[in-house]
Amino acid sequence: MLTIAGILIAIAIIIAIDVPVLLRKKLHKELWLFSFLLCLGTVLGIVQALHIQIANPMDWLIMVYKPVADLIETWLK
Repeated sequence: MLTIAGILIAIAIIIAIDVPVLLRKKLHKELWLFSFLLCLGTVLGIVQALHIQIANPMDWLIMVYKPVADLIETWLK
């Protein structure tokens, strides 16, 4: 729980520093992207702090491209 509290404190500091600047400059698209990426990073950080296994993106790529690679390999033999 201490790790999660540390993550949330760090996120609060990042928000306190960056969001007022984005609002003052009226950079709304950048604020949306910043918010999305910050939320994604926060969720991933909390999941990692809780030691929950998440799927590796490389596993998904291997699952998709393995049949294609096998097909090409059989064609080339």
